[in-house]
Amino acid sequence: MSAPDPRKQKASRAVIDRLFADAKNVWVIHYSCESFYDRTDGRSPRITSIAIRKLDAGQTVSFSIHQVAELGGIDLAGITAQYDAFERKMLDAYFAHIGSHRGMKYLHWNMRDINYGFAAIEHRYRMLGGDPFVIPDDNKFDLARLLIDIYGVEYTGHPRLTTILEKNRVEPRDFLNGASEAEAFEQQNYVGLHQSTLRKVMFSPTSRAAPLIARSRQIPHGGKCMAAPFAHSSILQQRTDPSSYLQDWQALPGLRSPSNQVCPAWYGQQLQIACPN
Repeated sequence: MSAPDPRKQKASRAVIDRLFADAKNVWVIHYSCESFYDRTDGRSPRITSIAIRKLDAGQTVSFSIHQVAELGGIDLAGITAQYDAFERKMLDAYFAHIGSHRGMKYLHWNMRDINYGFAAIEHRYRMLGGDPFVIPDDNKFDLARLLIDIYGVEYTGHPRLTTILEKNRVEPRDFLNGASEAEAFEQQNYVGLHQSTLRKVMFSPTSRAAPLIARSRQIPHGGKCMAAPFAHSSILQQRTDPSSYLQDWQALPGLRSPSNQVCPAWYGQQLQIACPN
């Protein structure tokens, strides 16, 4: 396993620090869509729901195909026949929202390209006759890439968002992985897709109740393999007392240095606290 690039690691930690320092102007965003794999007709994937959650307060705004249909007096069974019209109205509302909140920063998970990302939503809206407001690239921050820069490319298995939850024994209700979302779309389970999208923006750096990602992890550091309980604190929870990290270290099973110390010396030195053995 290769160690993270120290320069990228430092830069990505600084990015996360800046985002939390400006949390009132940061939104966590995620969306669900028709499967974009195994497509042979060239048609862009239809979008089913989008959720945007404020990083500071946790307030969430969502846009979903089934809610638009409900407002039009159409039940779930009738969505397919008018999907494009409902999708256009949903995207009208989404782009009106982000256009009225210019300057916001968006923290996302792998929303990087025309297959899945901001560009895909914009393309879909143009295809439906809309004129999208384009968020500047400098206001988009990919949490998936930031974590790779901080922890290294092999910090968890694929799909990473799912394995992070598994490693930390988190079983979020309504969470669907990519394959399950594709199946839900085929089954016209638009409510389930919407609930999954909402759940994914809840599982975000706004969660400060428990340490994530780092349970039972070992990451090479300085040429040695060292256990890494929390490579960066603010990504998961804000701390004012550094000694609380020591409590987390001791509380989590399986977190030990190669020499089986409960609190290895390098860890105590990093936190500038006494490190009992």
